[in-house]
Amino acid sequence: MAIPVLLAVTGAPWEAEVVRRTERAPGIRVVRRCVDIADVMAAAGSGQARAVLLADALPRLSSDAVAALHARGIAVLALVDPTENGAPFGAEDRLARMGIERILPADVSPGDLGRAVTDAVDSGPPISTAHFAGGFVPLTPETVDQEPPPYPQGTGRLIAVWGPTGAPGRTTVAVNLAYELALKKIPTLLADADVYGGTVAQMLGMLDETSGLAAAARSASNGSLDMVMLAKHARQVDPHLLVLTGLSRADRWTELRPAAIESIWSTARTLAPVTVVDAGFCIETDEEISFDSLAPRRNGATVSTLEEADEVIVVGSADPVGLTRLIRAIHEVRAVVPSVNVRVVMNRVRSGALGGSPNEAAADALTQYAGIEPSAFLPYDLSAVDAAMSHGRSLSDAAKSSKLRKALQQLATTIHKELAAVPA
Repeated sequence: MAIPVLLAVTGAPWEAEVVRRTERAPGIRVVRRCVDIADVMAAAGSGQARAVLLADALPRLSSDAVAALHARGIAVLALVDPTENGAPFGAEDRLARMGIERILPADVSPGDLGRAVTDAVDSGPPISTAHFAGGFVPLTPETVDQEPPPYPQGTGRLIAVWGPTGAPGRTTVAVNLAYELALKKIPTLLADADVYGGTVAQMLGMLDETSGLAAAARSASNGSLDMVMLAKHARQVDPHLLVLTGLSRADRWTELRPAAIESIWSTARTLAPVTVVDAGFCIETDEEISFDSLAPRRNGATVSTLEEADEVIVVGSADPVGLTRLIRAIHEVRAVVPSVNVRVVMNRVRSGALGGSPNEAAADALTQYAGIEPSAFLPYDLSAVDAAMSHGRSLSDAAKSSKLRKALQQLATTIHKELAAVPA
């Protein structure tokens, strides 16, 4: 039986010839000709096609649209100008970054076109893998055209810092963990992906309104995001630390679509051996719109981050309410990403809130009700946090000798050892 195909090449200089070739291609059947991506999505939603053949310059084509088509089990193929040579930042490169699995010259023969569509449908959506490519792209004018500094190759590690509602200290842990890793001369990318109110920029004294993460999401959506572009969207605050600032306003959450977020994290793995992400607290799914894969989801960026992460650091507050929320949160994150490695960090540990032995009390409760032991206990040190916040600096700069900084330094050392143990 012939494979039903949507054809969207309206306006291309080779439109008429492609239409003729497609009609003669064996094994496929054009069920509808579409004029733009909205028309494609409408036709795809009706379930009348198993593949889409589109022109490289189709208006409003984005990685979100490609991801939505893949979610419906529809193969996506693109046709480019026959003179396209696959050069970086060319049409073929841009389309590949959007996740399109088959890119063909517009003068492809009917036989080859039919085979390509059949192979794409049989293979299903592509599975992408990313590998660390060697270190930061330098951002200084003197080094912008030079090769990145050498660093052992391997798969970049994505660490999501997450926790329940109630402000348990996710951002404090994420920011200072990234700084401590950078002080160990590990090229690190710190990203603020909290869609409910990211504060990484404010904590570090970056008061501009430009969101590096939103800019990277736009680049990912149009297929132009690569290692160089991601580094340009970030700000270098230390020789070994880049910061991708978050949304300046919470109502801009629609700019962080899951498909774009996944592309950003995939690219981040090529930019730095470690990416630390400050994630939002909420991972609930709106059941009323869950049937619609195109509907915006405020928590989609957070869920995508947890799904892409190699490790989730769950931060909880060491008090009765915070501990209860933490236990529930551990079960929630395991339900969303059951295979991910979870590391629990108890924050604001102090005598009195959990009795005379807060470490022991927290450990016993987590072992009994969540089946996990805390990896780190961070002491309650308000003066150190205030000093860092007031100066827009990290604890390593503003409160170097504080107990809180030393505890975070120890956590970073543990992660550093684990990173070094991974074969290159």
